[in-house]
Amino acid sequence: VQLQASGGGLVQPGGSLRLSCAASGFAFDDYAIGWFRQAPGKEREGVSCISHTGDTTHYADSVKGRFTISRDNAKNTVYLQMYSLKPEDTAVYYCSARWGLALMDPESYDHWGQGTLVTVSS
Repeated sequence: VQLQASGGGLVQPGGSLRLSCAASGFAFDDYAIGWFRQAPGKEREGVSCISHTGDTTHYADSVKGRFTISRDNAKNTVYLQMYSLKPEDTAVYYCSARWGLALMDPESYDHWGQGTLVTVSS
């Protein structure tokens, strides 16, 4: 199982980024995918997740209305489009996979990839 997050970088407050999570080595379209983030000195938290079909999505209250999760099962990829970024969005972002329901609790996920750093700063 491999999950690779990419697309992070330095962006000014109010800016946008799109993160990608490329998956391989498992039946991608049978798995829910979650995006999580961890800021320095803080615990990992759920940002958004999407069901294996893409029909169900969840968002943390802190990102609702600003972030959009989507998936392309033909490309084995999940995206996180981030708008109106704030300094408090600064963190390493990770994607993860679990068989079953899309959940926001990182403890529920089995497979993790390396993260991508998002820095929101002027």
